[in-house]
Amino acid sequence: MYLVTVLGNLLIILAVNSDSHLYSPMFIFLSILSLSDIGFISTTVPKMIVGILTHSRVISYRGCLTQMSIFIFFGCMDDLLLSVMAYDRYVAICHTLHYLVIMKPRFCSSLVLLSILVNLLEALLHIVIVLQITCFKDVDIFNFFCDPFQLLNLSSYDTFANNIVVYLDVFLFGFFPISGILFSYYKIDSSILRILSPGGKYKAFSTCGSHLAVLCLYIGTGSGAYLGTSVSSSPCKSAVASVVYMVVAPMLNPFIYSLRNRDIKSTLLRLHSRTI
Repeated sequence: MYLVTVLGNLLIILAVNSDSHLYSPMFIFLSILSLSDIGFISTTVPKMIVGILTHSRVISYRGCLTQMSIFIFFGCMDDLLLSVMAYDRYVAICHTLHYLVIMKPRFCSSLVLLSILVNLLEALLHIVIVLQITCFKDVDIFNFFCDPFQLLNLSSYDTFANNIVVYLDVFLFGFFPISGILFSYYKIDSSILRILSPGGKYKAFSTCGSHLAVLCLYIGTGSGAYLGTSVSSSPCKSAVASVVYMVVAPMLNPFIYSLRNRDIKSTLLRLHSRTI
């Protein structure tokens, strides 16, 4: 599954960068999302594979902090990129004639750089909180990676600061992106309903169908990993939900876009025929 995820997302990046017809904001954001998915799954799964082969579940203090910070960066990056892609679809459908004027390369680069900056600050904030843990030896983490929420619970130095971090996470990477996504798709649905011809409605909906499928996949698995398991006290259920969120979702992302998007499929077929 790890190899399929890496190879599938690399094919998406290769397809976007090899075809000049795909040099649009939607596909540029898609290639960045694929790159983020590769980093996201490579943060935890290789270490898990090594642990399975060596029968060792030990990770060093520095290794745990590094894994946690990279995991937060790429996980939040996926979240913000999906929000940016929803805004891109909103502009493409609701403001079609002004799309190229609004989604300029400089504006798109600013959105990506802003997402990177916010993710770096978020990862740094978690590291500062976790560094307050004085006794880190022989600590059991009931997951296959250094779960940031479990590490925050270990830090009992300042529970108020921990609550602030949790509330900030919920607002920045939960309420704020989901509100923007819901608003974008509310406007998209309103615009599609005003289209009279069935063919026009299908064409407008097909432009955002792949993004909507990936969005439901990430939100569904992420909610199951961090909201559903917070009610249950079973460590096994939490670990299984984390595997689905961090392994299955990035693996299905390239399949959804390559199978549902005609441009991606045609580019991949041309690359395949050229290789043969």
